[in-house]
Amino acid sequence: MNKRASNLSTRLLNITIEAFCKANELNRAELVFIDSVRLGVLPNVVTFNVLINAYSRLVSFDAAYSIMHRMHEAGIDPNVVSYNSLIACATRNCSLSKFADLFEEMRVRRITPDVWSYNTLMHCYFKLGMYQEANRVFNDILIRDFSPCEATFNILLNGLCKNGSAVQALRFFRSLQQNGFVPQLITYNTLIHGLCKARRLRAARRILKDVEASGFVPNAITYTTVMKCCFRSRKFNQGFDILKEMKTKGYTFDGFAYCTVIAALVKIGRMAEATAYAEEMIGVGIELDIVSCNTMINLYCKEQKFKEVYELVDEIERCGLQCDDYTHTIIVDGLCKAGNIEGAQRHLTYMNAMGFGRNSVALNSIIDGLGKSGQIDSALKMFESMGMKDSYTYSSLVHNLCKARRFLCASKLLISCLTRGMKILRSAQRAVYNGLQHAGFPGEARKLRSKIKQARMSF
Repeated sequence: MNKRASNLSTRLLNITIEAFCKANELNRAELVFIDSVRLGVLPNVVTFNVLINAYSRLVSFDAAYSIMHRMHEAGIDPNVVSYNSLIACATRNCSLSKFADLFEEMRVRRITPDVWSYNTLMHCYFKLGMYQEANRVFNDILIRDFSPCEATFNILLNGLCKNGSAVQALRFFRSLQQNGFVPQLITYNTLIHGLCKARRLRAARRILKDVEASGFVPNAITYTTVMKCCFRSRKFNQGFDILKEMKTKGYTFDGFAYCTVIAALVKIGRMAEATAYAEEMIGVGIELDIVSCNTMINLYCKEQKFKEVYELVDEIERCGLQCDDYTHTIIVDGLCKAGNIEGAQRHLTYMNAMGFGRNSVALNSIIDGLGKSGQIDSALKMFESMGMKDSYTYSSLVHNLCKARRFLCASKLLISCLTRGMKILRSAQRAVYNGLQHAGFPGEARKLRSKIKQARMSF
């Protein structure tokens, strides 16, 4: 076989192996590799790099690193691409020790890290919340005369926003623009997403206007991200303005956008509109996933349409989807809100039988439901059986004890909560204190007030 034919055969080998790897069929990729060697078609560094990348994505770091030994046996030296795949795998596992080993190994082999090596390291530091280290990596990129690519800036902007430095991210972005950087839509989307995560709604909306002014067409993801931020910030009218703009511009909603709108409408009690959007989502043929199913179940629970709830649960299972912990928690809470405490308890038993364990949120709902229905002793019994108790558990039970005029019991529970250093709603504190005063227990009221002051909790 001449050299040209050999190169073509190796290229075909690489294309075939890469196709199987992309299809997550590593076994078939390995069979092709073995057969090609048997036929005299020798792999090159690209062949092994494809395998390293696939094993790092689909198996583990150790499995990917073992390919390096196979390269050595074949007399092929790894290159920076080989190491970048391993570095990316270490990032997914947030393993800084592996990072140090890989960079040291590259130094020993005299392989110079490129901008992607540093991009990945910077991303890992941001994932770990190590902002100063990430910033130092960015400075290293500049010092070593690498040309930062758009991905470099996107990682930095997103990392700054996620680490609570949204204002600094915005300043850096403006500085880049002043120095001639022309951002593409993906950079705008990255910054908008980061600002929304940081609840900087006004800044995110300004960037959205910049996108339009720059001649780019914001996509549905851009709008939906800003719209969701509006709803999370309880700026519902602004969110619905974004929704109107999306509709005016003819954007096709995806399941995420529909779920965002439906959830917001349910939250503010606009059930008829939520139902209309739910029907529209189903009508346009959007394939339901577990997130959209949970949104629909929450809507049905709020409307107390439990027949539809259980029909949808059956449909989920028929479609091969798996109800999650959140699905069943919604149902338990919905049954409690509807006053069907027995039904909620039965569903909790079903959750346990299905292997979901003791869900504290579902238990909180039942304890609150029992208290509100006048079954305070049963609520106390369930409270005592709980392992993990959070602030809501205590606050809810204290309120219901006050409602049942069990002020001394409520005071004892509140003091035990304060002693553990747990925060509890001020409204619950006031309810106990006022109840003790009016029920003729001024001494207990003073004792409680003293405990609250000791815990440095504002009264």
